[in-house]
Amino acid sequence: MSVAETKHKADGTGASTGSSPETPSGKGAGDENFPVGSFLLPKHLRPHVATYYDFARAIDDVADNGELSAEEKIKRLEAFDAVLKGEVGKDEGFEKASALRKSMSETGVTTKHGSDLVAAFVQDAVKLRYQTWDELLGYCEKSANPVGRYLLDLHGEEKSAYKYSDALCTVLQIVNHLQDCGDDRDELDRVYLIGDWMDEVSVKVEDIDKPVLTPGLRNVVDRMLDGCEQLMSDARLLPSSLKSRHLAMESAIIVKLAARLIVLLRKGDPLATRVALTKLDFAAAGAFGAVWGFFAAGRNANRGVKP
Repeated sequence: MSVAETKHKADGTGASTGSSPETPSGKGAGDENFPVGSFLLPKHLRPHVATYYDFARAIDDVADNGELSAEEKIKRLEAFDAVLKGEVGKDEGFEKASALRKSMSETGVTTKHGSDLVAAFVQDAVKLRYQTWDELLGYCEKSANPVGRYLLDLHGEEKSAYKYSDALCTVLQIVNHLQDCGDDRDELDRVYLIGDWMDEVSVKVEDIDKPVLTPGLRNVVDRMLDGCEQLMSDARLLPSSLKSRHLAMESAIIVKLAARLIVLLRKGDPLATRVALTKLDFAAAGAFGAVWGFFAAGRNANRGVKP
């Protein structure tokens, strides 16, 4: 698809006049590192989770479209947000934002969990480097943590559990950055590896263009994985902090998958080959995590919290 075909003319809300504001990548829930709206979640909530995912996928695809200018990306993303917030009446081309607004109205979940994602992808359109760990964590607060917070609110969980879901979502975001570090640099010149740490070991951005990790890049990747390990201390507390047995089981599986990805990235080279979970990894995490989550929520029930 050419730039001319993907660009649209804004009309009030930024709606498309002749072409869609969306730029589908073809990616779906099956491409994620973790289950999206799986059978473990309550049946009546799965359509709402799917609606949230569809919105997130649509705006992520806009941010990652290499044929759109930064200005065009921002215009489209801000239009998605305006429709989500109900700031405009016309939503032609932005049906996913409209559907999420309706879903959140029905469930009582704040649209902030969608708007924060938009803010993260607007940032992606203009910010290509992250110099410090704290700077990257700040990005994850908008790009990843709202997903966990949305699920907690949807299930009626306490906001005190945000701390644990934030840790897990941040880990998932960072390991995804590490998995895709070569593609992000090649396709978008976007680098999430910590600049200060690269400088300390004399690593240049151009080293990411090589077919394998240099010793210096290996050092940076491992240091980022060390940071993920620290976050996992809180992430592992998420299942036992939840009232919903369904969500506790789902989150326990995701915790296991996150831990496994850290192990795989320590052993593997994301520049040389795709470091990814296998079917066996998913099966093992599913079996162990489901049992862990079931009994973790059960302990809440024993303390007088309704599962």
